[in-house]
Amino acid sequence: METESLRSVSLRAHRRGDRGNHNSSAKDAEGGFYSPGRLAHDYPMKVMFRMGFVRLILVAGIIWMLLILSVLLFHVWSCQSSVAFLSAICNRESRVFLMLDTMGLVPKPQHRCPIPVASDPDRVAIPTGRTPDKIVVNLHYVMEDEQINNAPKSPPLFGGHETWSQREESFKLNPTMKVHCGFIRDGGAEMDPVDIKYVKKCRFVVASGIFDGYDTPHQPSNISHRSKKLFCFLMVVDETSLSFIKSNVTVRKDDEGGQWVGIWRLVLLKNSPYDEPRRNGKVPKILTHRLFPQTQYSIWIDGKMELIVDPLLMLERYLWRGKYTFAIAQHKHSRSIYEEADANKRRKRYARPLIDLHMKIYKYEGMQPWTPEKGNPSDVPEGAIIIREHTAINNLFSCLWFNEVDLFTPRDQLSFGYVVYRMGGAFKFFMFPNCEYNSIFVLHPHTREHSSKIEWVKNMSEFEGKGSILKESRGGLGLWTPYPGNLNEVVLPPVARTSKAG
Repeated sequence: METESLRSVSLRAHRRGDRGNHNSSAKDAEGGFYSPGRLAHDYPMKVMFRMGFVRLILVAGIIWMLLILSVLLFHVWSCQSSVAFLSAICNRESRVFLMLDTMGLVPKPQHRCPIPVASDPDRVAIPTGRTPDKIVVNLHYVMEDEQINNAPKSPPLFGGHETWSQREESFKLNPTMKVHCGFIRDGGAEMDPVDIKYVKKCRFVVASGIFDGYDTPHQPSNISHRSKKLFCFLMVVDETSLSFIKSNVTVRKDDEGGQWVGIWRLVLLKNSPYDEPRRNGKVPKILTHRLFPQTQYSIWIDGKMELIVDPLLMLERYLWRGKYTFAIAQHKHSRSIYEEADANKRRKRYARPLIDLHMKIYKYEGMQPWTPEKGNPSDVPEGAIIIREHTAINNLFSCLWFNEVDLFTPRDQLSFGYVVYRMGGAFKFFMFPNCEYNSIFVLHPHTREHSSKIEWVKNMSEFEGKGSILKESRGGLGLWTPYPGNLNEVVLPPVARTSKAG
């Protein structure tokens, strides 16, 4: 009996186990994780999840782009706003500007951009005749150095002993004018007769210059056969540079005594007019019309640059297409001469107190910081490339520009906008975008770094005593001549630094 009851209990337990296993198997078969039914049920949810995630990403991207566009539009609007808080956003040193820059919301100017030149130099139509002179018709130059009354007798200066009253008179435009314009007799910078004869035939000129042996000539590229026949490529050098070039590259001599490096005809200027090589380099750069008086069109390019655009296409793009006679590039960073002066001090381009004195004279004479109302993109150019027709008004501008460089600091970018201001709108020019300027050339490093002791001067006391040897003896004399005005009360405008490089 006991045996039968134990057997029945065991049998019931076994059956329960079978039923449990059966139920478990049935559940797995019907709704397990890997079952076909469950996969069919979950698949649409996974697809919807993935599609929703993609849509979320797309929507977030669109919102981000709209946010960037809104911020940029607000930034452009705020720069023109009269509200001080909003206009402060344009200050590159403000916290708001730096924050936007960190977020990538500040547009960066292009370093290079395509130049819209004509497609074929052979199809460029060269204008006949010359642009007529209307404001200044007859321009004459002071050739003899006039010594100041009661002043000790001194050798003639290349720029002459121009007085403050003569300087002021030179800005009054008349049909016939006589102004200082360098090349005072026995003042230096004499050309060899062989070169004088050669340049007389040059109506179209690409000019460059090397002084104090800082560079060797770089051969231009992409020059058409027509331009090679049309243009004279003239490299102006001093005696130091000529010796340096001869020792480093091959110089070919032609039957008439002319010296050549590739396409460049070397033009020697004997007896450098200034102590400072930077100032000597301004002679062929600014006074191209005096060196090459028969030239009608010239393109100046600094000696450290390799020209990579056909010069005939440059004349068509920057002069003839827009009916301009003078073209120069806009500076990449500075708009105001006071900004550029600050950058020059930071980069030790000349004595800091003399740059300040230079700017105080301009401020005293009414030169205001740049604003859009002036009508020009900037008061500060990139002076390494100058494209011009040698008209009377352009020649006058070049003379007045050079006179400022001769009287004050050799930083010609500080004087350009001032002379434009003093000519009162009579001088018209095309200031083209900086990104095009950077597409005209390939920049090569100097063979050595330029440095002169005067560039490191921080205060006027350093010029006293033994420091007097730091003064230039033949240039910048206007900085040491008593000025006919009270500069002590002149306060220079505040400067918003637009870049670390200046």
